[in-house]
This record gives sequence, structure tokens and C-alpha cells, in this order.
Amino acid sequence: MEILITTITLATLLIVLFIFVRSSLQSLRRNIGPLLLSICSTALVILFLFFFYATPGTDIGAEQPIPFSHRVHSGVKNIQCQYCHPYVSYSRHPGLPPVEKCLHCHKYIIARHPWILKEHEYYNTRTPTPWRKANYLAEHVLFNHQRHIRKEILCKECHGAVETYDRIKGEHFYMGFCIECHQKKNANLDCWLACHS
Repeated sequence: MEILITTITLATLLIVLFIFVRSSLQSLRRNIGPLLLSICSTALVILFLFFFYATPGTDIGAEQPIPFSHRVHSGVKNIQCQYCHPYVSYSRHPGLPPVEKCLHCHKYIIARHPWILKEHEYYNTRTPTPWRKANYLAEHVLFNHQRHIRKEILCKECHGAVETYDRIKGEHFYMGFCIECHQKKNANLDCWLACHS
């Protein structure tokens, strides 16, 4: 949005400049330095805004304390979502993997890797891995993974192709997203029975 506003402002400035140039060519010759400085400054602001808001890498999600790759675990190794998120089939919360779950495999697989040693440190100090939240849902919504799993709705229908992500991008789930899916699948649209009970 900021880029759009800046672009409109720049276009307006250029139009005013064009009108000004046509009306007073002699004054332009006297003020060429400040005008070029203004144009260059505006261009630099636009470039800064572009690289700050739209560069690759700004949509990769929160950095986690252990750089866990869903692409490797879910994609290459084909580990099912429910193995690491064990409560998803019988609870409202999917659950984040406890340290013991990670070490079930990594006690033997790349056990001396620095990040796995960090996981051992969490285990030895009885500290849960401080995973950062990636997906957000309004607090008043009582989303139930269990219902969706029972209806055989795949995780990727809401979370995307997680098996291709090194870092979870994360989502802010809004009501429109849920309603659209419920309409497509002819599911319950009663507010209080479906989500807001």
C-alpha cells in the first residue's frame, strides 16, 4: 500500500514538474540542481520501499529456534503430519512436537549436528523447544482439527504444500477463508455450531 501511495505521489510530482517546466524554462535552468536532488531522493525512497516490503525472503515466516525443515521431514522423508503434531486427531490443538519426539529419531540420525545438540540441550534441561507460532486464528474462534481430520480433509487444504517449505510461511486465517471452504464442501455454516461455540 505504501508503494502505491508513493508511486501516485511521484506521478503527481512529475506532472507538476512538467507543467512547471513548460511555463518557466528559464527558472528551471536556475533550479536544476535542487530539482535533480528532489527527483533522485524520491527515486531512492521508492527503491527503499520496494526492497523493504517486496523483496524475496520477506514471506518466509518466523525464524524458529531450531531451523526445522518441513520440506525434508514431510516431503523427502515422508513423515506424516500427525507424527509430529500428535494431538491433531483428538484435540482442538494440534500440539507442537515435544523435544522427546525430535530425539526419537535424532538420537541416531545426525546426532552430532549442532542443531540436534541444541535439541539435546533442551531435553537435558527439561525445557520445551520454544517454537514460534506461525498460524494465527482469532481468539474467539474455536477451531477443531479433530472434526476436519474425521472428514478426511487434508492438512494442505488449509496449510498449503507444507512439504515444500523449509520454513513455514504461516497464515492468518480469516472467516472468509473458512466460509468459502465450508460452502464448497457443503459443510455446516451455522456460526455457533461450527466455529463460535
